[in-house]
Amino acid sequence: MVEDLIPVPKFSHVFNNSPLSSVPVHLSLTVEESSISCTDEPLASSETPAEDSVMFVLPYEQIKFNIHYVSEAESVSEVAVVGPPELYRTNLTSVGPLAAMTVSWTRSENKLARLLPICFVANTNSLQSEPRCVWLYQREMKALPSGTELTCGKSEMTLVLPVASLADINLAELQLNSPTCPVSYNSTHLTATISLSDCGTKTVHSGKELVYTNTLHSVRPFTMVSRKPSLILPLACRIPETLVKGPQYQISMPTETEVFGEIEVWMEIYLPGEGPLSMFTTNAKFRTNNIFRGRLRREVESETQSNATSNSSIAAAIGSKIEFLDLHVMSNCSMDRAEMVVSKCVKSEKDDFAESRPIVEQGCIMSNGSFEIITNRNNSKVYRLYMNTTETTGTMMYFECTLNLCMATMPSQRCPDLCTRSTGPRTLIGSVFTRSYTIRSGPISLVVTTPAPAAAATTNNTAATNATTTSASASASQAPEKASSIISAVILTTISGFLQKLVLR
Repeated sequence: MVEDLIPVPKFSHVFNNSPLSSVPVHLSLTVEESSISCTDEPLASSETPAEDSVMFVLPYEQIKFNIHYVSEAESVSEVAVVGPPELYRTNLTSVGPLAAMTVSWTRSENKLARLLPICFVANTNSLQSEPRCVWLYQREMKALPSGTELTCGKSEMTLVLPVASLADINLAELQLNSPTCPVSYNSTHLTATISLSDCGTKTVHSGKELVYTNTLHSVRPFTMVSRKPSLILPLACRIPETLVKGPQYQISMPTETEVFGEIEVWMEIYLPGEGPLSMFTTNAKFRTNNIFRGRLRREVESETQSNATSNSSIAAAIGSKIEFLDLHVMSNCSMDRAEMVVSKCVKSEKDDFAESRPIVEQGCIMSNGSFEIITNRNNSKVYRLYMNTTETTGTMMYFECTLNLCMATMPSQRCPDLCTRSTGPRTLIGSVFTRSYTIRSGPISLVVTTPAPAAAATTNNTAATNATTTSASASASQAPEKASSIISAVILTTISGFLQKLVLR
């Protein structure tokens, strides 16, 4: 309660100091228990530039670095970055506990301070990482000696430099970005013809200009210690916006369809030993990287294998509770190197998922009665659910999963295994991801009912930009006897896009 009393000295004795207002102000504060701790904030990995690190920048040089975060409690939803003008940030890639973003800046002609900060912080729904700043130091360059000429052509640049201005420089130590391109000199001038597509020439964008850059610099053996001065001479050919035209200057990223094809993802639910992946679920082998391990896993493995073997001959009584269900998360992607990455699955007794319990969280099994079944299908995932561990009050259950399809850019690499903590965020930079898809099942009965017809509902998410709903038939949402299957799926939302079409002019 707040009241506006007349302030009086502490040593005085005032017996009638009534409030000025007739109605006091009441403040109410409610503190609710949280499922996460402040120590669960996103952490920057060792590959992220260290706090207060300094990067030296030459004129028209591009500085580029990656920001990596690991967030065990919640996925990173945003990486906020502030810095100098014309700071480029790629879209955030966040899959499960891993998040990555690339930041780049090209030094052009500017009147900014010599020391420039770039600061960034990662945010989740509930937490924020420690802010971190790195510094860009714009090296001061001396004026070029008189007689220096740099001529820019359509395919090369030509440098002419008076030798008299390099009196203390060892000319034999000078080379371009690539040592394969020669640098010649005589008693009066140093010359170099520099290809715009070779010799280590780099292409950067500075504002609306296209800039070709190279550097003439002194190179000495690492074992040599010398007191003689060295030379660093940045070279740049600037192409104005009016000349930057044509397909040779257009950079585009392939679309999701071009990389993965026309994608469909869906959810199917079967009894153990049934469905299109029955060869893996009949005598199931489980992954060992679950958070919950031990005796229950061995009991479930033994019991489900026994039940699956007897399914064909012993039918459960109608009305009895189903002990095991196999949750299939599937896709039609036929690319050999495409892999499915499931970051989240939950179950709920309500179709609105107002209250839910996790099955998979941040790529890891979070239920002590759920296990991933090993298959040889990279484009699908199967989870064995032990329903006797579920505290349910009704006879219906709903399931929802969030997933991506991933393809490593190098044949020798694999997409990240989200539950293997040795996997670093760098794998996100070396992989191409589809947008995130969320699929939801219809009502699944937890008791044995009359057999359901072989009707199935799948969803086509080719557009996947708006919410799409496909309803299964009423009979398909009922649990079958042990010889039938349940199939029902709905695509809900597209969370984010990791493949974009980008045109730089």
